[in-house]
Amino acid sequence: MQGSAPYGIGPRPRRGAGPLAALALLCLSSCAGDQTGTIISPIAVPAEAPRVTGRERSAPDADHTQLVASFGGEYRSPGTLRLVSDVTDRLVKATERPDETYAVTLLDSGVINAFALPSGRLYVTRGLLALATDTSEIAAVLAHEIAHVTLRHASARSELALRSQLVSRVVADVLNDPETGAQLQSQSRFALARFSRDQELEADRIGVRTLARAGYDPFAAGRFLNALNRTTAMKTGTGVAGEPDMLATHPGTAERITLVTRAARLIGAPGLGVDERSRYLAGIDGIAYGDNPTDGVVRGRRFLHPGLGIAFEVPDGFTVDNTRSAVLGTTNEGSRRLLFDLVETKTGQSLEEVLRATWNDGLDGLENRIVNGNAAAFAVSRGKDWTFRLAALRVGESTFRMIMAAKGSTDPDVPFRRWVESLASVSPDETQSLRPLRILVVQAAPGDTVESLARRMVVPDRATDRFLVLNGLERGAALRPGQGYKLVVE
Repeated sequence: MQGSAPYGIGPRPRRGAGPLAALALLCLSSCAGDQTGTIISPIAVPAEAPRVTGRERSAPDADHTQLVASFGGEYRSPGTLRLVSDVTDRLVKATERPDETYAVTLLDSGVINAFALPSGRLYVTRGLLALATDTSEIAAVLAHEIAHVTLRHASARSELALRSQLVSRVVADVLNDPETGAQLQSQSRFALARFSRDQELEADRIGVRTLARAGYDPFAAGRFLNALNRTTAMKTGTGVAGEPDMLATHPGTAERITLVTRAARLIGAPGLGVDERSRYLAGIDGIAYGDNPTDGVVRGRRFLHPGLGIAFEVPDGFTVDNTRSAVLGTTNEGSRRLLFDLVETKTGQSLEEVLRATWNDGLDGLENRIVNGNAAAFAVSRGKDWTFRLAALRVGESTFRMIMAAKGSTDPDVPFRRWVESLASVSPDETQSLRPLRILVVQAAPGDTVESLARRMVVPDRATDRFLVLNGLERGAALRPGQGYKLVVE
């Protein structure tokens, strides 16, 4: 949750939606997460956007400024930027358009994301940099994005979208047939989704070819996508990576891994090209990791948000994800979910009215209480398969909403009330001591194991699993003395 940005009500069911729709929204980020947010297709900007003529611009364009701001600002790390820019230059020379120029911007965001504008601007989050393990893997991501630009995918997609909108508007307005117009518009959404998914697969194929031409390991694309798949699996809390729905712009990660691996095998056997692991690790050593403390962080089993001046204890068995609009959580088996967000309220609106306004299903057992000196309203909503416990609390001038859902006949009342009662104000002195987590590269010593290094990680849970994913290792792997490995530390 970002304290500096305006808050909406956050994930909520649409009018008329039932408990299952609410549940889907409760696990919005956990289920979609980085799967649909990583290596995304080009952002829609005018097709005639000017090409970049150099790495520096005197006045950033509006799209660039808006994008950088939406991802928490630019991340300043000259050494890391130089590394990524060098990889980009090497890739561009191996493309079909070696004369084009690209400008790289690092984004101060812990999410795993990279994208490109048709103008030649490339964006990479520090979250993605932390996940990659060598220059070939970051080159695989960049080659994919460069392919979107060289293939003019954004322009083609915009042209198809405009043509589809024009046809549906003519049928609806000129021919006075709104029903057929609406049907054509719906069909165009499927066409655009398929078009975009085909673009992603095309960019994957071209990207692997560019990797090999530039002298990088073409199998790195599959390695990175596998790391992404494992990360997504941890975020879902089920151990199984979630797949996008049929309108998602990306094919499933498993499908992409199969495609890029097949493309790499057409080029040669594993072991081709360079990976430059040591150079890459040196370039990202010390970069920030995870959430920015000003936007809320999890330390141990506690969530703290300095901007909002609050903290709560993460319920036992839950893994939480701090998204831009809410804190979302799930248990490993997925049978319980939680949501915490900030709610915009009207002047004089009671807490009971807040609950009714933000929940469209029936509410029972409404009660008002005082929790830690703060006014609170509680309610319960029961569906066919899920039971929801809800609360709205007023802390100072802010109103927060807390929801816990349990599948089946289980009522989450006891853990829910314990969670609500843990919400409390925190002092500026306590939050000032918060420091961003960072990546620390250490050299494995004789006798070091995955478990011994993982114990040094400052993460809320599953330290061993996170260490393995961050370092591209499988379970049972042995560490190599003298080789560098990534840790997450304060």
